[in-house]
Amino acid sequence: MTAKTRDIEKAAGVLRAGGLVAFPTETVYGLGANAEDPAAVARIFQVKGRPPSHPVIVHVGGAQHLADWVQDVPATARLLAEHFWPGPLTLVLRRGPRVPLEATGGLETVAVRVPDHPVALALLSAFGGGVTAPSANRFGQVSPTTARHVRTELGDAVDFVLDGGPCEVGVESTIVDATGEMPSILRPGGVTREDLEAVLGRPPAVHSTSRVRVPGQHPSHYAPRARVVLVEPEKVVAEAELAQELGHQVGVFLPPSIAETPVKAHAVVALPASMAAYARGLYGFLRELDQRRCDLIVASLPVEEGLGLAIANRLRRAAGPRTTE
Repeated sequence: MTAKTRDIEKAAGVLRAGGLVAFPTETVYGLGANAEDPAAVARIFQVKGRPPSHPVIVHVGGAQHLADWVQDVPATARLLAEHFWPGPLTLVLRRGPRVPLEATGGLETVAVRVPDHPVALALLSAFGGGVTAPSANRFGQVSPTTARHVRTELGDAVDFVLDGGPCEVGVESTIVDATGEMPSILRPGGVTREDLEAVLGRPPAVHSTSRVRVPGQHPSHYAPRARVVLVEPEKVVAEAELAQELGHQVGVFLPPSIAETPVKAHAVVALPASMAAYARGLYGFLRELDQRRCDLIVASLPVEEGLGLAIANRLRRAAGPRTTE
């Protein structure tokens, strides 16, 4: 744990005063505010440039606090919390009275999770309440996995940054709608579909869109400045070299199966064979190619099993239609 006790106490004080604190979780760095302070929550949206209709996640210090923030806890939600908290799983349930509508995008549901990071848990303990926190970056752009990423992107707009080192998981939490009889995945993430199936006894459905708005559903999300083009793995090299010949500054995500293949491109990232390592490094790879001034990134989707499902989800969103938001 990199952050010192005095830093954690200072961060808790900033939250009590209505300020914003960036803090590490096992997934990405979050931009946090007092979950019961509508003005502080609204400031998150202002700093990020996030539309007010997009809900944020309430982070709490343990599964025992879930009932403090929701109206009821179905048996399946309790089961999932017992198995996966602390961890990269977010449960969507009916909003309790402590949660302001500013945090839910005006919905009567709320997303809640318990992060699995010692600094995050220490901050939640010192603060003594819930902390709303989307990722600590501008809306729709690449999520931060180090404190340096946060400082570079948001600068003085954040009142305090807690440095807890690089994030271990690297992609956001899995969001599960637990309001119905059978939970369903609204956003793939750090807890895999296979993990959930092992606990639930049957595979949960995966929805690319849903009646419940949740983070990460915008058509363009997790996006670098460079345009992302997705092709079949065997076409990555040819597509990259053609774009380079046409005058683009091309960055390439080179799949492990062709890692030794020479590529005529501006920058090349040789992807790790491990899906865990790929997920952990994904946002850093995208940021690296932006820093190297690539204007086009050529990549392929991994097999959509385990963490590959979450990685594929992020790459599709990164390649989605760009907006001016």
